[in-house]
Amino acid sequence: MSMHGLKRFAAALAGAALLFGAAACGTSDDSGDAGAAKQGAFDVASVKKDDAIAAMVPKSVADSGKLTVGMELSYAPAEFLADDGKTPQGYDVDLAKALGRVFGLDTEIVSSTFDSIVPSVGSKYDLGITAMTITQERMDAVDFVSYYKAGSSWAVKKGNPENVNTDDLCGMKIAVQVGTTQEEEANEIKAQCKADGKKAVEVLPSKLQTDAATAVVTGKADVFYADSPVAGYAISQTGDQLEELGSAEGVVKQGIAIKKGDTELAKAVQAGMQHLMDDGDYMKILKAWGVQNGAIDKAEIDPTDLD
Repeated sequence: MSMHGLKRFAAALAGAALLFGAAACGTSDDSGDAGAAKQGAFDVASVKKDDAIAAMVPKSVADSGKLTVGMELSYAPAEFLADDGKTPQGYDVDLAKALGRVFGLDTEIVSSTFDSIVPSVGSKYDLGITAMTITQERMDAVDFVSYYKAGSSWAVKKGNPENVNTDDLCGMKIAVQVGTTQEEEANEIKAQCKADGKKAVEVLPSKLQTDAATAVVTGKADVFYADSPVAGYAISQTGDQLEELGSAEGVVKQGIAIKKGDTELAKAVQAGMQHLMDDGDYMKILKAWGVQNGAIDKAEIDPTDLD
């Protein structure tokens, strides 16, 4: 993970060499220590086991004593590393731990690259919780339980010195994270500009979201495109070097990824997340990270209404 806490991230964006030097930390698939995870403003230890929901968990998971969750740990404030460079934190981390506690299990976070998570659900880990937008294409590969909603935001250097206009991005260099819906949309823009005979768009994909933000700060890219809570958080950590361009667009649901066809686990996750929503712990976690605007009130398995 290339973001070792709030202060370090701000310093890293101000000095790109520091950020790039730390970038390798989040690309390994090493398992995090569930017991070492740093608590945020909300104490996840206060969440109690629900025996009825715990009984819904598949025996293979329950007998292991732990709930393993794949995350891409460079996506603040959803999931990122603390100042020690190894402790996962963020609202997705807290929600994953809270879900584990409802099940009566310890939660183990497994650091993974974003584009490897869907193929690894059900083999390397039980769930994927990583600010992942629910799309029909992804639902062909995994099942989802909806738990949050977010849009996409554009960010540029303060003052927009390159005069980026989201209505006409032809000729621009767009930074995105690999495997995200924003990368897909940027490539669609690139194709459209080419088809229209306009100036070429250069899409600059990065494995880590923090590298996409850094590309704009350092002038390598003109604009970066990310989920709205992620973009907003990155902007807040750059010491006024970046600013949002326009407002969030395309607000859609995000989901917890589960192995395709694992109905038993999907039902347990849906019940557990709904329990957290109903008893208020879900909203407490989101408020602790300042992302309550993305709250939803109903956890659904493979929702058909994706916006």
